[in-house]
Amino acid sequence: MKDKVIFATGNEGKMKEIRMILSDVDVEVLSLKDAGIALDAEENGKTFAENALIKAKACAAQTDALVLADDSGLEIDYLNKEPGIYSARYMGENTSYRIKNGNLIERLSGVPDEKRTARFVCSIAAVLPDGSQRVTDGVIEGRIGYEEKGENGFGYDPIFYVPEYGCTSAEMNPEQKNAASHRGKALKKMKEELLASGIWKKQNNDCGRGDL
Repeated sequence: MKDKVIFATGNEGKMKEIRMILSDVDVEVLSLKDAGIALDAEENGKTFAENALIKAKACAAQTDALVLADDSGLEIDYLNKEPGIYSARYMGENTSYRIKNGNLIERLSGVPDEKRTARFVCSIAAVLPDGSQRVTDGVIEGRIGYEEKGENGFGYDPIFYVPEYGCTSAEMNPEQKNAASHRGKALKKMKEELLASGIWKKQNNDCGRGDL
């Protein structure tokens, strides 16, 4: 029977990415909804890592399973690293990202490419059943585009242009995005740590020939 891992999010787009990255690990990955957990944690940390830990600890208080949580956001250099840790709450939590993205593009009106530098940052926190904690981080550098492009992502992905790939995050295919994204990098680091420590095991795909 597989060990359960609860990822403290209700975002289905995020869960799809997470399950792909952890598909080679012998665990069952559940969302908050899957686990029947209602989370109402006040994200009052000053960093992505602090907020990720706040969510992970709040979720861990309601389960015996290993818990993962992330906090991520967009930092735009020209806007003094806004929206930063307030990315999800920028212009209000219930405001659509089409409106948020449009607002950021408008605020950068007339700003040339070289000054539109930005990055996605992600911290992933783990709280283990014994109460111990781990945090990993990931970053992807890019710049803010001039319009929304792409249908594959969510959030700020359609305006985040990645020069290395020549497209926005939302134009990448899932494999490209998981390899390059801030969340993909942070989650892979966490996966490697938990595998190396023996807490997780790789999927065993050997059929086994049995005794001849």
